[in-house]
Amino acid sequence: MKSSKNTPHSALGASHSGFTYTALLLTIVILGITMGAAGKYWSNMVLRDKEEELLFRGEQYRLAIERYYYAFGRMQYPQSIDDLLKDNRSPQAKRYLRQKYKDPITGEDFVEKRDPLSKRITGVFSSSDKEPLKQGNFPDMPLIYREFEGKKKYSEWVFEFRTQTAQSLQPTGLHPPVRTGP
Repeated sequence: MKSSKNTPHSALGASHSGFTYTALLLTIVILGITMGAAGKYWSNMVLRDKEEELLFRGEQYRLAIERYYYAFGRMQYPQSIDDLLKDNRSPQAKRYLRQKYKDPITGEDFVEKRDPLSKRITGVFSSSDKEPLKQGNFPDMPLIYREFEGKKKYSEWVFEFRTQTAQSLQPTGLHPPVRTGP
């Protein structure tokens, strides 16, 4: 006849496996919390990189619009982004923008801001309604970045060349042409 396993030694084994199971569950919970925190940190790093890229690309558009505006002494905004890629207003086509950049936040084209009277492009902005991580400490130049502080949406970061403030935006790398003579 076989002996029953209700000895003190078998009870000790059952409590030991219960402890192992509890320790394993606790380890999984701690690992999950740690991975969640690391994921949040990583997503914030990626978003900060996208914000820096948004500032770079938006500034490229703003500068291109400024250059187009002052080119050939015409003082005229572009009708389309394609005008910034190839300006056909003179026999020698000129480029003000290296490429048509996408909005790094949405992955789509930037939204064009247009002058209400002429319907020409004065700037670009993101279509994203997400709240930016960056709320302050924007670069000092150009001065329009001061307007980005405290904005609640990326779509409020408007990269615009404004003629009425052109003098206050200098130096931007391009100055209005100096006229001499009558």
